[in-house]
Amino acid sequence: MASFHMSIKTGKKGRAVTHAKYISRTGKLMERDDLLDTGFGNLPAWTDNDPIALWREADRSERQNGVAYREYVMALPNELDREQQKDLAARHVQQIADNRPYQYAVHTPIAKIGDVPNPHLHLMVSDRLPDGIERAPDQMFRRYNPKHPERGGRRKSNCGRDRAALHDEAVAVRKAVADMQNQKLQECGHAARVDHRSHRAQGIARAPERKLGAARITRMSVEERTEYAATRRTNASSANQQHPNRA
Repeated sequence: MASFHMSIKTGKKGRAVTHAKYISRTGKLMERDDLLDTGFGNLPAWTDNDPIALWREADRSERQNGVAYREYVMALPNELDREQQKDLAARHVQQIADNRPYQYAVHTPIAKIGDVPNPHLHLMVSDRLPDGIERAPDQMFRRYNPKHPERGGRRKSNCGRDRAALHDEAVAVRKAVADMQNQKLQECGHAARVDHRSHRAQGIARAPERKLGAARITRMSVEERTEYAATRRTNASSANQQHPNRA
């Protein structure tokens, strides 16, 4: 059955260029051979359509300890073929980034647990909203000036919102992503569905699967990985029996 995995992270000043090169598999990372698709959009004119130029300036000009980018990482359903996954990823990019500057990449590695494909989308987004005002590179990342916008930087999309509002937005984004994935699954003739809610909210009597991390997985023996994968399949089958309409 399809499963839903999504995280929203923030990248601090000084880390944007390194992470952009990581998701785009630049340089030695090309050896991983798991890059299915990549792209960018809504870049300011001064970048000359080079997303690295955007992230380099964010790393240089954002305030100290400021957020240089926001990243959305989400699994893409294995039920879809590669072209369908690329199309779904492109829809998610437009759905989430909207008019903000962004860069994305779709990776299709083989999972270390279970030896199954693990297609997923990395979407890096700048919170700096366009407003039609042309600014120099460093000015774009200055503090926003509400009285004289032309004198300050671009306004951030999360400006003025408290923690509760940001939490509600994150929940809404997760639901919107799940809805779009279910729509794509239906379009492609698959009965599988995903659910953005927690196991508890879905009425599934099972603790959430603990994230092992790459280092711990590497230390696991072949037998341990096989046993873990078998347990994961059993849990997924149990969830289907509790909610047969989802698969």
